[in-house]
Amino acid sequence: MAEPLELYDLTIIGGGPAGMYASFYSGMRDLKTKLIEAKEELGGRMLIYPEKMIWDVGGFAPIACEKLIAQLAHQAAIFDPTLVFGQQITGLERRGDGTYVLVAESGERHWTRTVILALGRGILKMAKLDIEGAERYEITNLHYTVQELEPFRGKRVLISGGGNSAVDWANELEPIAGSVTVVHRRNQFGGHEKNIDRMKSSSVDVRTPYALTQLYSGDGEAIDKVTVSNVDTGETEQLEVDAIVVNHGLQSDFTGIKDWGLNMNEWNVFASGKLETNLPGIFAAGDFADYSSKVNLIAGAFSDAVLAVNSAKLYMDPEAPRAAYVSSHNDRFKEKNRELGVNEE
Repeated sequence: MAEPLELYDLTIIGGGPAGMYASFYSGMRDLKTKLIEAKEELGGRMLIYPEKMIWDVGGFAPIACEKLIAQLAHQAAIFDPTLVFGQQITGLERRGDGTYVLVAESGERHWTRTVILALGRGILKMAKLDIEGAERYEITNLHYTVQELEPFRGKRVLISGGGNSAVDWANELEPIAGSVTVVHRRNQFGGHEKNIDRMKSSSVDVRTPYALTQLYSGDGEAIDKVTVSNVDTGETEQLEVDAIVVNHGLQSDFTGIKDWGLNMNEWNVFASGKLETNLPGIFAAGDFADYSSKVNLIAGAFSDAVLAVNSAKLYMDPEAPRAAYVSSHNDRFKEKNRELGVNEE
């Protein structure tokens, strides 16, 4: 006989910035909390670029992405939530008493009063380079993410793509690579304006509207030359390269969740200003949530998390305070401060 399910006040699906901060703030609201992450570690999309410097988080200017993940993960665990890894939630069952059972793809079940969907962009997969035979070079010098900068030192790097990550990687690699060339099939880039201006004013060779169309390898193991083509004129040029970084976007997988009856588009669920979805007791936060005053920064994800947790608390207890007290006046932190040996007198 299966063990009876344990009922939680709040279950957070997703372990990115919004999910981690929601886990912490849920502890401030004295909620019995569970966080479920499909991967085997916390971090969400930030895991794609661990060495990227992040400048827009209050109090940390700048901070390496991997360090921010570590800080947020530590904070998320302060009030001892239950953390579950390696489970992708796909199913939702509403019980007669209004509580929910969340069902993982692998069959595990989780019982909860409320849910926060902090799914980011879903289970993300990098869009692969659409050139025959490209996959053979993935073990040598064709990359879909930049995990470390040092391996690119002194090398001729070609970046294909025009989104935030492509622009950021160009700026990060420019000081250490021998040369950086960016090819993008559109004249306009999709990154933040300041970062685009920084890239264009540096030594980065920016070529638009160009596309990477052919790969060459002298030894059959690594790419040493490429053809880039002007998408308007058809003009081609060959470039010698030591490494290629491809950022052609992300393919998102919200397997199962799109069948829950949520009001959503391809990437987002539509939420109210209180981060309520159209399903009772289910809230959203971070990149997955879309509402009129949305702020697409990590700082915005933190704010979403607070609003979503407060809404979950009030959904369960309409007489509860609208928000948690600040940490200097919050009883839950007095014991934590004593554990740290802090004298509050």
